[in-house]
Amino acid sequence: MKKALVLSAFIFLAFFNLKAQHKESYSLFRPVPKAQLREMETDRPDVTESPITTDAGHFQVETDLYRLEKTKGEQELTTQFFNQANLKLGIGRSTAVQLVVESYTLNKTQSGGEIERNHGFGDLTLRIKQNLLGNDKGNFAIALLPYLKFPTARAQEDDQYEGGLIVPMALKFSGEWKLGMQIEMDRLQLEQGEGYKTQILESLTISHPLCKKLDAIAETYYTYDIQGHEWNNFLNAALQFELAKDIKLDGGLNYGLQHEAMKSYFLGLSFRL
Repeated sequence: MKKALVLSAFIFLAFFNLKAQHKESYSLFRPVPKAQLREMETDRPDVTESPITTDAGHFQVETDLYRLEKTKGEQELTTQFFNQANLKLGIGRSTAVQLVVESYTLNKTQSGGEIERNHGFGDLTLRIKQNLLGNDKGNFAIALLPYLKFPTARAQEDDQYEGGLIVPMALKFSGEWKLGMQIEMDRLQLEQGEGYKTQILESLTISHPLCKKLDAIAETYYTYDIQGHEWNNFLNAALQFELAKDIKLDGGLNYGLQHEAMKSYFLGLSFRL
């Protein structure tokens, strides 16, 4: 997906939100009262995003306190993320802007007997989430989430803009069971250098409380490289614990089933102001 298409999606969602403001009573400068806040929803810890937005006028932080990623192939790549944060701000009843910041990364690339190490600030990613249905009530919710990544990283050699469109959905069942689904199309830089590839991602996740403040999440998803005709399948598992009202701690793993698929392990924190 080209930059112009992604930027068009941002403009469309901004216009959509301006029209909606005439029908709603809360905005960035008139926050939702704390007594009327929805239950805090997070886009983490699974890959499947939530279709629910951050409440208008409120700020939410969701971060990988620490994440370790390993990918094996012709080269073995190990990446460590410290405070990879998703900063979220509600600007309308059904719209929120997000800035994903890779605060500090450590990369190690091993090829044969040679080892190369890089470290520093990572990429910045701008996202806008526009809920289309089910933000406040109902058992089904859906949203649009376009994003644009800026190549600001010092710890890796990517120098291309990347972008895509994510369509997250959620369905609630009786007994506190929740089902999440996601369809995503990304335009990504080729690992070999200049040029792009188009990748499709589809996911399915299910969650249920193990006890009053502890949720268990299980997920499966796949990615498909259209140009390279390459599939990768993943199984993920995580736990999310409510430390206090509007504060959640989580941890888990993303396990690539193919030999060359990425495997990662993480510990994260989310809170709302």
